[in-house]
Amino acid sequence: MSPTGPPRPVLVYDGDCGACTRLAGVVRRVLRPDAEVVAWQQADLAALGLTPEQCDAALQWVDAQGRAHAAQDAVAALLLASRPWARPAGAVLRLPGVNAVAGAGYRWVAAHRHLLPGGTAACAVPAPPADDGPGARLRP
Repeated sequence: MSPTGPPRPVLVYDGDCGACTRLAGVVRRVLRPDAEVVAWQQADLAALGLTPEQCDAALQWVDAQGRAHAAQDAVAALLLASRPWARPAGAVLRLPGVNAVAGAGYRWVAAHRHLLPGGTAACAVPAPPADDGPGARLRP
């Protein structure tokens, strides 16, 4: 424990994404988590144990013990650290079946976030590289 108390969790979002920035504002105003809410472009990623690639791909939550949680797991952790009325939703998101469905939903939204209100081309998540394994078409 530091002289100022235990470290606070940190929610790390993509500050270049208009939709993500708007949602971060909603998190601050409505959920009011006991955490810092910071754009990854302004965060000390090395101190948080994160990379720009991780932060560009998904929302990140670094808990007070320094463990990182991404995507739907970050959302669940955020909800659990928020106002009391939001906490049950965080607990439900951690249930195995619900978590798997939430993960699929999160990946879909993340892949299409540039289409959301406030979204821009900067919000687009790069597509994974093409499969060049056996049976892949030869390229010139």
